[in-house]
This record gives sequence, C-alpha cells and structure tokens, in this order.
Amino acid sequence: MRRRCPGVPTPVGSSSRPAVPRSSSIVHTTPTDGNTLLLHDIPRTAGITSVSAHYLLHLYVGGPTAWRARAKTLSPTQETALSVTDSKAGRELQASDGQLLLELGKDGRASLVELARRTGWSTATVARRIEELQGSGAIFFDVDVDPGVFGATTSAMLWLSVPPAQLDRVGRALAEHDELAFVAATTGRTNLVTQALCANPEALHKYLIERVGAIEHITSIETVPVLRTLKAAAPFTPGLVGLRT
Repeated sequence: MRRRCPGVPTPVGSSSRPAVPRSSSIVHTTPTDGNTLLLHDIPRTAGITSVSAHYLLHLYVGGPTAWRARAKTLSPTQETALSVTDSKAGRELQASDGQLLLELGKDGRASLVELARRTGWSTATVARRIEELQGSGAIFFDVDVDPGVFGATTSAMLWLSVPPAQLDRVGRALAEHDELAFVAATTGRTNLVTQALCANPEALHKYLIERVGAIEHITSIETVPVLRTLKAAAPFTPGLVGLRT
C-alpha cells in the first residue's frame, strides 16, 4: 500500500516542486478487514491525499526467506543451531490453533509457560503444536535487525516494470542479490517491488547501474528512498526491545 501526504511548502521564489512524502506498508488482512482499512480507516486519516493498493502475488525474498546479507553473517555452526532439524511431518492449521496464533502475533518471544497460561493448554501441548506448525511451514519466526549493524545505512524501495512473460525470471534473478531484503511480484502499474539496502547513496547508485541495469527486460524503475522505518516485522508495541521510531 502506498500513500501520499502533503509535502513541505516550497519557499517563495523557488522553481522546484514541493516534496511529496510517501509511506509504504504491507498489510496482512482478511477480505473484510482489508475493505474496512481501505474504504473507511485510511480515508478518515488526516494528511493522506491519495492511496494506491496492490496485491502481493508472490514472494521471492521476504517472510521465511531471510535477507541474504543477514543470513551470511552466521557461521555454519550457528545456521545449524537455528535450523529446524525435526524430520517429523507437521500438521496443518486447525481451528483450535486460533488463540495460540493470536498470542504469538502479540509477542513472538513469549515463553512456553506464558503461552500455556494464555491459551489454557499445558506447556507440553504448546511446545508440540509450535513444533508441528513450524514443521508444516504454517508459521515461522523472524527477527527485526537494524541493517546499520551490517553496514547498510541507505535504504530504498524499487518499483519495477517487467513484461509478464519475463516476470518470474527477473524476480528470481533479483532474489540472488545480497543488496535486496525484499522482492515480490505485485499487481498495479509496476509488477515487481524490492527493498534495497546499501552502504551509502553511492553504493546504491552503483548497484542500480551495474547489477539491476544488467538484467534484461526491466522496462522502468522508480527508486524511492526510505527515510524512516516506523514498523517492521515486530508488533507495534511501545516498550518492545528493538522497536525503532
């Protein structure tokens, strides 16, 4: 979802156009929740002048697929320790899992004892269901990490247009780039969106002309700098460790 807000007024005598700040977000909703958000909540929010909404059709990088540059900081031993090694087939989501998922959504770091208290299940049952849901791929755990820790101080969203017949090939090629933390196919005027994380503006420029520019069939690209991240994977709850404002 992309939103426009009123820009900073242009000084008298200036010939430049006023800046128009934008915000982008990914929203996980049910059809009912999505309609309410688009048709009622956002239009009533002061300061928003326009909205464009798009479906995420396919994820190439993001969700359970970690940013390659972040994953490469782990040693083989660390990767093994963090991997799900249980070979037992997981079970699919069930109606009874609703309360457990709700509590994990509030705080993915809650202990088994705390989750047992909130769901009314035993600690052993909570541990077993989480293991089964992870094994089936129904849930995964993510970590918010400041990209600056890895030397990436410049972030930008890249909105690309690609002929439909070449969309998957270009998406898979971009997914191999360490500079991209997110790659997805979308609906809309552009059909690929990515998030680039680079060391500085010069590194972003070099990435765009040397790596992105070398990929055939990209017909246009819009580069939008990310000035501030208000919310990432973690719930927006004041007091949570790692919350960036």
